[in-house]
Amino acid sequence: MPKSVADIMSPEPIAVGPATPLQEAIQILAERRISGLPVVDDVGKLLGIISETDLMWQETGVTPPAYIMFLDSVIYLKNPAVYERDLHKALGQTVGEVMSKNPVTITPDQTVKQAAQIMHDRNVHRLPVLDNTGKVIGIVTRGDIVRAMAASQD
Repeated sequence: MPKSVADIMSPEPIAVGPATPLQEAIQILAERRISGLPVVDDVGKLLGIISETDLMWQETGVTPPAYIMFLDSVIYLKNPAVYERDLHKALGQTVGEVMSKNPVTITPDQTVKQAAQIMHDRNVHRLPVLDNTGKVIGIVTRGDIVRAMAASQD
């Protein structure tokens, strides 16, 4: 029988709330040597993910979108809404301001193969595992998938 996500996930992962100060989230990531955290509400339902990638905006800042002037009109070469989002990430002070919303998720009954396929197709490094009420009950990382593959070779 194929292994399920429940077999390989890390149960009860460390999570933060949207009001958590960014510095606190950075400390957790550094001390625990992890690259991302689920962001949950008061009852444990998933709101987003905060990852090293989200935090990079704090250091790198953002570049305004390129534009050209044509007949006294500004024509943006990139979507200004994307710039607004990125600027918010660069200036944010709380996890909620910087997190990635609508993360890709998985359920505990799905197979490890399905988890690997989702991670590959969506280019994500971790999948929050949700129960049928939307609460975070675990997390699966690419490392978990590789360890499961190695264990199945024995």
